[in-house]
Amino acid sequence: MNNTSSESIRLLRDVDAYMVPSGDEVKLLAGNLVRITQALGGNYTVLINGNMVQIRSENADALGIEVSKESTAPKSGDLEKQIWDQLKTCYDPEIPVDIVELGLIYDLTIEDGKNGKNVSVKMTLTAPGCGMGPVIADEVERKINGLDDVEKVAVELVWEPMWTRDMMSEAAQLELGMY
Repeated sequence: MNNTSSESIRLLRDVDAYMVPSGDEVKLLAGNLVRITQALGGNYTVLINGNMVQIRSENADALGIEVSKESTAPKSGDLEKQIWDQLKTCYDPEIPVDIVELGLIYDLTIEDGKNGKNVSVKMTLTAPGCGMGPVIADEVERKINGLDDVEKVAVELVWEPMWTRDMMSEAAQLELGMY
């Protein structure tokens, strides 16, 4: 589901969510009405009482959406490609473009560990004050950790060089009407 919905959905159960853009964790109560504004990368950005919040994929059942029990992580092929494919499923909840196309990934390093590969990611955000940074970094870590042969993942938020729109791919600039 990549589209948004103009109809309201009543939450089926209490659900943990993250305020956008502060990143503060909140609990939404069963019975509240929400409207999905973005459904990308498995997560859902919803409006509730004029506030934007993100509901993670594992809590989609609260929206009446079936939670997939199967991992979406690729099971074969080059590990570096698998990692990049996972990064392309991570989105800023306010922007309908993945973090790779936005140019937020500055470095990806893969090294041998004792029982698999150690992966290090250096990434930034579109704005240094964005409270969603730790939430997005945690999603990156979780998705890479879901890959076979990965032993350890370290995600570091960095601010140099400072992100600019010039770092976005041409496709991202077209998607966002900035080209």
